[in-house]
Amino acid sequence: MKDLVVAVYDGVVLLDVAGPVQILHGSCGYRIRHASVDGRPARTEVGVPLGVDLALGEIEGPIDTLLVPGYAPPDGDRPGEAFLKALRDLGARARRVASVCTGALLLAEAGLLDERRATTHWAACAELASRFPRITVEPDAIFVRDGPVVTSAGVTAGIDLALALVEEDHGPDIARAVAKYMVVFLQRPGGQSQFSVREAVPATRHPALRRLLDAVAADPAGDHTLAAMAAQVTLSERHLTRLFRREVGLTPGQYVERIRVEAAQALLETGADPVASIARRCGLGSDETMRRTFLKVLGTTPTAYRQRFRTTFRSPMIPKENI
Repeated sequence: MKDLVVAVYDGVVLLDVAGPVQILHGSCGYRIRHASVDGRPARTEVGVPLGVDLALGEIEGPIDTLLVPGYAPPDGDRPGEAFLKALRDLGARARRVASVCTGALLLAEAGLLDERRATTHWAACAELASRFPRITVEPDAIFVRDGPVVTSAGVTAGIDLALALVEEDHGPDIARAVAKYMVVFLQRPGGQSQFSVREAVPATRHPALRRLLDAVAADPAGDHTLAAMAAQVTLSERHLTRLFRREVGLTPGQYVERIRVEAAQALLETGADPVASIARRCGLGSDETMRRTFLKVLGTTPTAYRQRFRTTFRSPMIPKENI
């Protein structure tokens, strides 16, 4: 039984606590204790009181995992220096330290992220990077592991993090069983992106371009040559290219390529189809074309990507969704 301490405080995000704890409790492999600075119940950001087992200062000896949930960004209630001092002490005695959402900023303030890579809620990544230049921020990751410290993105990314911890501690079969019982996806790799390509491109008010972007995302394998797309929205190829560059920041070909790579990534992560079959289904042509495209866009091959992301914790970082 692994000893896991959840450090809570007034203003803590309820789901940052409940999601990971529900997953960890479901694996039956942890002794979970909630602790606050003074040993009193904490008030969550939605007003729901959260009972605790003891004060942070009452925890003796080494612990297996210290879990630090976050506060509501950007200006939710956050704990004071007494809490940070307790984190420093417990962090030094923990085998592993993990944070959910803006809990990463609390780890940073306690000095537990110095010279490490980390992530946090997308709305707080800029603050983390500017306030703590000794930290390498991975703004597009669902979770990032650097040595004994694991940080995750916002809210539901804490569930991904917890499943990764369960897999690391108890193996993939237990993690899959817990994920299935909780009706959640097991395999959202840490280094996967928080945002899909379609969500990540800037919003456009141009109705024809918006329809075209959605059409490509809905059918990656469709005929999306420049000529076909220009004809679809009744624009010249030259004007469409200018429109893409101005509104999207990519050429039409680059946007289509990234949509197809993202579709292939999803199939590699969740299925066992051969690479050649996935290439055809995603509009990437042959397995060799897909291989060259992956190397250009992701810096890895489809086979290596599949091996890296087929289980939750094989990647040191995971891109996020807008959550």
